[in-house]
Amino acid sequence: MNTTLDFVILNNEQRTTNNENMFYSTNPFTGKRILEFTYHSTQEVKDKLISANEAYFEWSQGSVANRVKYIEKLKEVLLKNKEKAALLITTEMGKPISDSYAEIDKCADLCDYYAANAVEFLEERVLKTAPEGIKIYEPLGVILGIMPWNFPFWQVFRFAIPTLIAGNTVVIKHALNVPECALLLEEIFNTAIQDIEPYVNLFITNKNTENLIANDIIKGVSLTGSTKAGKAVGAVAGGELKPMILELGGSNALVVFKDADVEKTVDICVQSRFLNNGQSCIAGKRLLIAEEIKAEFMQLLVEKVRTLKIGNPTEETTQISVLAKREFVLNLEQQVSQSIQMGALVLLGGNSHDYHFEPTIISNVTPDMPLFSQETFGPVLAVTSFKTVDEAVALANHTAYGLGVSLFSKDVTQMRSLIPKFQDGAVFVNSLVKSMPELPFGGSKASGLGRELSQEGIKAFVNVKTVVIS
Repeated sequence: MNTTLDFVILNNEQRTTNNENMFYSTNPFTGKRILEFTYHSTQEVKDKLISANEAYFEWSQGSVANRVKYIEKLKEVLLKNKEKAALLITTEMGKPISDSYAEIDKCADLCDYYAANAVEFLEERVLKTAPEGIKIYEPLGVILGIMPWNFPFWQVFRFAIPTLIAGNTVVIKHALNVPECALLLEEIFNTAIQDIEPYVNLFITNKNTENLIANDIIKGVSLTGSTKAGKAVGAVAGGELKPMILELGGSNALVVFKDADVEKTVDICVQSRFLNNGQSCIAGKRLLIAEEIKAEFMQLLVEKVRTLKIGNPTEETTQISVLAKREFVLNLEQQVSQSIQMGALVLLGGNSHDYHFEPTIISNVTPDMPLFSQETFGPVLAVTSFKTVDEAVALANHTAYGLGVSLFSKDVTQMRSLIPKFQDGAVFVNSLVKSMPELPFGGSKASGLGRELSQEGIKAFVNVKTVVIS
């Protein structure tokens, strides 16, 4: 068994103190440190992996129906901790508190969905063959989840719930800037599922480790993160022939055709771009607008965005607050500055300081500008106009990413005919792209591979076994 854990750096999110064995969390609104934490040692990581593996052999022996009962209990424990969880999200990464409450509610809805459908999803299937065949779904073992900070509860739940119900156990390497969220998640899961503890949290440096993924105990990997991190993790998991889900970056287009309902579409576009302070892989980041309605649309859009309330994220009326990290502000500043130098025009906002970046709308953006060609992670909306439907499709596809696209038009028949032309994992008509328990979620191109949620999500880490009895 490979138990050597020599860490290698995959990204640069690490926040260290003067003690290399410690790291700390920061409140992005105040800029002050919250708490210090100790990394798990190499031996502790080994012990936790062994514990998760031992838990698997007991957890996997129960029926799907019994595991569903634990998930129902988990929902109860989660909702009892709703206020605490929401405040931790807001404190550690700056999400407006109303959005944090909504995130916890969404996790509860996910539990309900799989509780209602998991038994059917995983039941044996009789195949019409001669002799008769049977298809069964068996768990793989311990699955590693490498989770992001922007939806610290929802991302974990949408990975862990279906993976656990399928009979696996999970090891979570959460983002280092949300450590109290990580600890509360572990407490919630293991309070609901007592004695077995199929959920393990790891505090290791963001030297995500090749050997952790390659360790014999780990049977699969799910990463939600940057495309760069996805390539690094995918190379290791692929080399070990381990199944993986890679949910990576996105540069979704909001494509507004000339016959769109302007007022409703503006409201949806504002929500899509500025939810969670614009820090979402599935946010609508590039607004593609038909020239015929551009003037009317942009006037209303600017008015709507200008009314967004900026403030303390702990206040329930706040809609926009801080970004989670200072480097995100610096990166946006550079993308905006370079695009302006290339001819883009600021219609609203553009100012920033510390962890703050005000809601910003940039027009006259062309495909060669950073605001179009790169992923923007924050409250900046890039606007590009088009003349024809074919041009709109070409602009939407003119990106390395392929997570999702939103189309806005009263002609739903035409929109349906256009769907095959978009190179994305999801197409939403007259709606913002979103992840929902009922719908498979994932992207194409640089946005990753594999699918979470729905039936696909619960079968992502199972052995689909064919049985034939003559």
